[in-house]
Amino acid sequence: MEKEEQIKITEEMQAVVEQMRLDDLEENPSLIEETFECSCCGKTKCPAGSIQYGKYRLCNDCVLLAELGFKLGKFKNIEELIKAKEDSRLEEMCEFIKQQEQRENN
Repeated sequence: MEKEEQIKITEEMQAVVEQMRLDDLEENPSLIEETFECSCCGKTKCPAGSIQYGKYRLCNDCVLLAELGFKLGKFKNIEELIKAKEDSRLEEMCEFIKQQEQRENN
């Protein structure tokens, strides 16, 4: 696949995923106040634009990574993305624990 085609696919996917987020917020504005922990990046995110892939719920940012990865043939299934992002999830968990300890010590 040529670089120009990859760029075009990336731009199209970004627009589609952003529109999903905006549609969710338009349909249910209270989503902006809700959060969940993304199974992929481990961050606490707004559910707008998120998608459930089997047992994994991905935030809008990770949905973009997943869909691009599938479209560009970078991986075959969601488990490959989850495994690739394992270090990021661990870092996020460590940061959460540090912040929680700081709050408890203050």
